[in-house]
Amino acid sequence: MSKTYKLKYTQIGNGKGFRIPAEFYRDRPEFAADGWIEVISDNTAIVRIEPTVDDKDEEEDNDLMMRLFLDFALNESLKKGNLHAYTTEEAARDMELITGVELDDE
Repeated sequence: MSKTYKLKYTQIGNGKGFRIPAEFYRDRPEFAADGWIEVISDNTAIVRIEPTVDDKDEEEDNDLMMRLFLDFALNESLKKGNLHAYTTEEAARDMELITGVELDDE
């Protein structure tokens, strides 16, 4: 459902701009972001809002992709029958390989 909000052209700091009523942001909090305006005729313009990316959403996307990858890898290993338990001997060999290795924090 579409709703109309009245804009008021006014002085804002050293510049001029449109004052948008607080009700607009209460109704549509996702629009509290930067964007741009495109004039399409003498008395008509389109405003496009580009919300900032929430780090939490990005982390959830990364978690989902990791789960999908691990599920895929597990299914492929089960199909091929080359999955086996990680032994203490393998763990000891791997520890020998990485002992003394330092990682850069880049």
